[in-house]
Amino acid sequence: MSNTAAHLHLINDIRQSAIPLTAQSGDYTPLLEMIGNTHYVLIGEATHGTEEFYRIRGDITRQLIQHRGFCAVAVEGDWPDCYRANRYVRGDPGICDAHEALAEFSRFPAWMWRNETVVSFLEWLHGYNQPQSASEKVGFYGLDLYSLYSSIQAVIAYLEKVDPPAATRARHYYSCFDHGGREDPQAYGYAATLGITPSCERHAIEQLLNLRQRAFDYIKRDGFMAEDEFFYAEQNAKTVLDAEKYYRAMFQGRVASWNLRDKHMAETLYALAGHLSNQRGERAKIVVWAHNSHVGDARATEMGEGGEWNIGQLVRQEHPADTALIGFSTYDGTVTAASHWDGDAERKTVRPAMKESYEALFHEAGIKDFLLPLRGNGALAAHLSLSRLQRAIGVLYVPQSERQSHYFFSRLPQQFDAIIHIDTTNALIPLEPTATWHKGEIFETYPTGF
Repeated sequence: MSNTAAHLHLINDIRQSAIPLTAQSGDYTPLLEMIGNTHYVLIGEATHGTEEFYRIRGDITRQLIQHRGFCAVAVEGDWPDCYRANRYVRGDPGICDAHEALAEFSRFPAWMWRNETVVSFLEWLHGYNQPQSASEKVGFYGLDLYSLYSSIQAVIAYLEKVDPPAATRARHYYSCFDHGGREDPQAYGYAATLGITPSCERHAIEQLLNLRQRAFDYIKRDGFMAEDEFFYAEQNAKTVLDAEKYYRAMFQGRVASWNLRDKHMAETLYALAGHLSNQRGERAKIVVWAHNSHVGDARATEMGEGGEWNIGQLVRQEHPADTALIGFSTYDGTVTAASHWDGDAERKTVRPAMKESYEALFHEAGIKDFLLPLRGNGALAAHLSLSRLQRAIGVLYVPQSERQSHYFFSRLPQQFDAIIHIDTTNALIPLEPTATWHKGEIFETYPTGF
């Protein structure tokens, strides 16, 4: 078979396997059937700033909560920031609405969670939870570890309420971090790596152990709420420990820091599953929201070939028959992203996908939006298993270096159990869009600049 004939055959296979998305409630029924009684469903995104990815992920999650008994959403966000949103959806009367619930998301990139689509989902979840008992309410949690200093403050605030002398001791342990530059974890990591200041790892370990040794005393007084609050504090103490390692590893190379971060996310997911299972009296089912690069099995990508792993790989290895990995892709459109770290959110144009990519292949199939089941599709898997380019846009989008910055090779059928392709997508709307975002990208003479 010639290359042209093989390509046409592949396009036809995609068309036959694709399930068109029509914005109807039954669009995701085949996906729910594939998920079945799975306890871990990880849903990705091809960018950190696409409205359709967030909205569809929310739609699927609603159905998993309503019809499959899922009891938590765990996201690529920091533990203390997300816990405020968790308190809101579970009915905390001190938080008036979803906008206020997202107030802690002030660190770059705030638009990842402070956006209109997440507000809509949190408001729905708040309403869904209202008639539920405390143990049956669905929670919203963070998996990430960037919150070194805010997690320190959360541990101390908890101990101030339950054990003031222990709070004083915690301040002493955590004061070690003051030497690296208060509120600047990267400065701490740099100074500790060079030996300018001592590592605070031992102090973080001792504080976590001290907290765990008093667990029974702290929990026994107020039942369900005390147990929940202790778990929140314990995870903050664990985050301090892992964040300390992460910020030192940042200056040792990408692979080390990436692996530490995703290992922390997987461990947090399992700790959350154990906590919720104990509370509910049955094994918890959890939805994870994170970027494709975290959700798709790294073993099927050039990331894995370079020694990196991710949460999708770790969970699938631990629970091979109990994990579903779902990815997204797009051909073109707009995206909310920055041009540099700590930069303003901009509404940028997503260039048409490169010819050799999966995204271009899906565009050529001629179906606007579709779900493509990959698990168990032997014929399609055989054709798609040839390593191809896949696009990944994070919080930065730099089209001037599109190939180097935003593409990597992958084997899609091994990476995901299903892919959702939205051919043309739109930028996520931040809660506080700037004039730069409203103006959008100004096209002049890209890419030459002449």
